[in-house]
Amino acid sequence: MPRRLLPGKPYPLGAKANSKGTNFAVYSEYATGVSICLFDEAGKQTDCVELRERTAFVWHGMVLGVQPGQLYGLRVDGPWEPEQGQRFNKSKLLVDPYTEAISGSVDWKAPIFGFGHESGDDLKRCDKDDAAGVPKSAVVDHRFDWGNDCLPQTPLADSVIYELHVKGFSKSNSNVPEKQRGTYAGLAHESSIDYLKALGVTAVELMPIHEMVDDGHLIERGLKNYWGYNTLGYFAPAARYSASGDRGGQVREFKEMVKALHAAGIEVILDVVYNHTCEGNQLGPMLSWRGICNKTYYRLVEGDERHYMDYTGTGNTLNVRHPQVLKLIMDSLRYWVTEMHVDGFRFDLAATLARELHDVDKLGGFFDTIHQDPTLADVKLIAEPWDVGDGGYQVGNFPVLWAEWNGKYRDTVRRFWKGDAGQLSDFAYRLTGSSDLYQHDGRKPYASINFVTAHDGFTLCDLVSYNDKHNEANGDNNQDGEGNNNSWNMGAEGPTDDPEINKLRERQIRNFLATLLLSQGVPMICGGDEFARSQRGNNNAYCQDNELTWYDWKLDESRVRLMEFTRRLVKLRLSHPNLHRRKFFQDRTIRNSVVRDIAWYGADGNEMPEQAWTTEWTRSMALLLNGKTLQVSDENGDPLKDDSFLMLVNASHEGVEFTLPPVPNGSPWCQVMDTENVDDPFHEEKVGEKVIVGGRSMELFSDNAEVLRRLTEPEAQSEKPNATKGKARTTKSRTAEAPSSSRPS
Repeated sequence: MPRRLLPGKPYPLGAKANSKGTNFAVYSEYATGVSICLFDEAGKQTDCVELRERTAFVWHGMVLGVQPGQLYGLRVDGPWEPEQGQRFNKSKLLVDPYTEAISGSVDWKAPIFGFGHESGDDLKRCDKDDAAGVPKSAVVDHRFDWGNDCLPQTPLADSVIYELHVKGFSKSNSNVPEKQRGTYAGLAHESSIDYLKALGVTAVELMPIHEMVDDGHLIERGLKNYWGYNTLGYFAPAARYSASGDRGGQVREFKEMVKALHAAGIEVILDVVYNHTCEGNQLGPMLSWRGICNKTYYRLVEGDERHYMDYTGTGNTLNVRHPQVLKLIMDSLRYWVTEMHVDGFRFDLAATLARELHDVDKLGGFFDTIHQDPTLADVKLIAEPWDVGDGGYQVGNFPVLWAEWNGKYRDTVRRFWKGDAGQLSDFAYRLTGSSDLYQHDGRKPYASINFVTAHDGFTLCDLVSYNDKHNEANGDNNQDGEGNNNSWNMGAEGPTDDPEINKLRERQIRNFLATLLLSQGVPMICGGDEFARSQRGNNNAYCQDNELTWYDWKLDESRVRLMEFTRRLVKLRLSHPNLHRRKFFQDRTIRNSVVRDIAWYGADGNEMPEQAWTTEWTRSMALLLNGKTLQVSDENGDPLKDDSFLMLVNASHEGVEFTLPPVPNGSPWCQVMDTENVDDPFHEEKVGEKVIVGGRSMELFSDNAEVLRRLTEPEAQSEKPNATKGKARTTKSRTAEAPSSSRPS
């Protein structure tokens, strides 16, 4: 018996169920017909209903009796004219661009290409039915009890972001039930949340969780698209991370994860990929947008619409200039905020979204639309401010409501600690919030998302263990991945038994973490760096869904020690507003400033002269942050004050003796952190006028009254036999100088 069809409504797009049935609405400007094909659990087509109504290019109808859990697909008819950009093919089953759940995976052996793939001729249409090889859309039940879910709404200035992969984070965690490992439920598990809370991070930034496709060439090699930058559905959480099935269960499980993280005070930020899709170039498969309205959804080459513009390196670029594509993106963003309760987004290759004709335009339609949307007003917006096209590197150029992954921070900090010459001035800017990048347009230090490592590149452990990338496991003869990593192996490529090299590596990791967590701006920790996670030198592990990328939770003593060091640093940062200021330092140049909220000193205790910033050989300095000049008020309107801090930084391989500048409040300086002291880095010690900072290490001093009280009490002195009792600490560095063979050239 045929399904009964009512006219339905053209909005909202996608499949929306009610007590009578499901309303289907599909946008296609050039189609001549759209049908909804229904499938049973075995994947057999049971019905196909042609939508008869068309309003403003939207084909729509209410199919009675269709309820949540129903699998379906689209068939769209229209002209096959590839040279004019039209690639309609009704023999191909298509995923609904607005579906909220996707079931199944792509079978690359099925005829999923709109043309004869064997011939490679994309102009000749293939009329073979491919329904058996295409994932199915699923009608979703939206009912969910959010209870008292409350968004943490942590100010960006007070945030510490932790980038993680949903599967990799818990896949090897024995404290998580086996069925839940590597899933949304695994991340929501008590042991996972307890770990994140203990670490002290305020937000998790999830690598892509939109439904994705594993490329055929990877499957042939026995690999997968682990990172997930290959989107098939912008509204659908990836079913591969679900312990609850793929017919809507993944939606509920994702919501439960968000609810659990919020209850722990942790925000959820999604890494989203609105710049390209999984369909590739003209030789790619026909899975969704290409067969629904190719000319609408993709940027085509002007005058040669057979081919695609590629600003992303993936074969295609979404056509954000078209109102419907912009609507798709905005509808997706609003859905994840209102329906899924996420707290923010990190936009992959965001420069692509800002391209109007060819140039990146920060006044473009994409930004205009986002900035006026009230749903997104309180949402964190973070840009990866580059793409692979000409003029695509846009660090520092995004609009005022945006924060950015600060690639210059990453590069400068790596070069400085490697010992490269001439880095001091740039390092100073990165340490103080990158005012040279973000101050000119009215943004604040928290516009800078600081990171030393991220998913793309070496882990922090590998950054100090390898000079070169080792991506052989990816199957591309080690030709993939970035070749210029500003890394340094300290004298041995990869793991070594040399105790001096290992000691130096351990200290360098601490230098990077301390720099990251003591810099103005917003720190982002790459998940696992806090316990020295390694990918054995692979800096492009996008296809490694295995033990190489899964977090290894069997931690030895040194890794536990590093994790505790990171936890203490996070706590120190969040306890002191002076270490995460909301304003730049008096909005003035950082050099030779007469303003006493910040001052820079050389090792001799004098303020840094201008020429010192440009000398090639200077690799050490002192930075004083006056906690009495924060220029902000607390919740009651009273001026906010904090401890003052003195940071001593030495990237030279030899120890440097520093004469300490006076404390703003007149009390003695007390040491509160030393990266050279691996065993007890937060040993508190009152110091005199001079200290020696060991080779390649950092020290932090404070005027905290409570620390001083502890150090001056008799019982405290008896408990700290190594305390200097106020005398100048001028002993030689505790760490032996690294062997000369391990120094960078």
